[in-house]
Amino acid sequence: MDIKEMSREERVDQLYNRIDELLARGESRKAQVILQALLPVDQAEIFSDLPEDEQKLVLEDLPPTATADLLEKLEDEEVAEVAKWIPSEQLADILDEMEPDEAADLLGDLPPAKATDILQLMEDREEISPLLLHADETAGGLMTSEYMALRQHMWAQAVLDAIREWAPEHEYLYYFVADKTNKLVGVVSLNQIIKANPKAEVETFMDRQVISAPVNADQEDCARLMSRYDLTVLPVVDEQDQLIGVITIDDIVDVLEEEATEDIQRLGGSAPLEKPYLLTSAWHITRSRVGWLLMLFISGMFTTNVLQYFETTLGKMVALSFFVPLLIGTGGNAGSQTTSTIIRALGVGEVEKKDALKVLWHEVQVGLLLGLLVAIAGFIRAWLFNGDLAFSLTIASATGAIVFWATSVGSLLPLFAAAIGADPALVSGPLMSTLVDATGLFIYLTVAQWILGL
Repeated sequence: MDIKEMSREERVDQLYNRIDELLARGESRKAQVILQALLPVDQAEIFSDLPEDEQKLVLEDLPPTATADLLEKLEDEEVAEVAKWIPSEQLADILDEMEPDEAADLLGDLPPAKATDILQLMEDREEISPLLLHADETAGGLMTSEYMALRQHMWAQAVLDAIREWAPEHEYLYYFVADKTNKLVGVVSLNQIIKANPKAEVETFMDRQVISAPVNADQEDCARLMSRYDLTVLPVVDEQDQLIGVITIDDIVDVLEEEATEDIQRLGGSAPLEKPYLLTSAWHITRSRVGWLLMLFISGMFTTNVLQYFETTLGKMVALSFFVPLLIGTGGNAGSQTTSTIIRALGVGEVEKKDALKVLWHEVQVGLLLGLLVAIAGFIRAWLFNGDLAFSLTIASATGAIVFWATSVGSLLPLFAAAIGADPALVSGPLMSTLVDATGLFIYLTVAQWILGL
């Protein structure tokens, strides 16, 4: 197969095998040449799969700039592991070549004593130190100090000259304007600067309506702002509205991926992993899951109690037990559909806690329609099972009632979790499963008693 016909994954796998063979033979220089010819993202993917001894060979005598580009594309936890065995002097040189926010993140993941020693060895420590004061999951933790603030009375030509001299690595499409006290007063696009009269002052064509984020704003709020207003860069301000940094779109993409990963893990009743899956030990994965699993096991005993309570009813008509998995599974699926939809709506700001009644009414209507449609399917299935009209009506009625109940409860559970300060994704999934199992079974057998007269 020609290399041009290969998919990216196949090409990366082939190059990984080649680099692994070269390193095993001690030909680290050839391996470095091949690796450096790749894009940083592909470099990072290959590097992270190499064993530690081969990673050391790859980084040996590699220029700090090339090493910085590679490490910036690794997961934060992976970079922290690599940093443990890189000598402090070499690591300081590498950090000087990294983006300020990336360097601050890495220092924050190191033991405080080592981080302090490395910071003292760095040339750009004045840029990094302020970023270390903010929590990782805030605007201050995401922002970079690599930005250029314009002044109101600068000429357009002077701005272009300053941009050329600065030569930023990022392609900034927007620049922010600050007054003499560094208070944020406007924003101007690169396109506006280019089109403006060379001697026009910035304040004559800047936009005075600027979307900004407080330094202590949560990273999810920053992501929502950038998504809502289609921003590629978001200014960060302090309590006095002074410009202290900017958040670029690439950092927000990482935040969205991180938050989505956490929500998916929590929906399954598992605490989020602090490291990538393959870097997390079996013991830590077990610890992240066992708490909720045991809680669900204990709460699942309510289902046993319901079955015990209706033991006589089931004894009179054994056929009812054949439909228990079907009805309970259907209720659980209906509830999961609802909770996942509401959790998503909460996450993107389409729904707020105050909208609980609106959400409930919306899902009541959905539940009635779903319940009716699934009830028809349940009636047909029961009729084909034994051809008894009363039995078929029981299955249909119970199915419709369970779907309606699960949909209604599923709409409120995420909102209730958010109202009490709990994570909707962590609470809703496991509780939905347990709640529907017990209550759905109760609804089913109660309906059976009423219709069949058991």
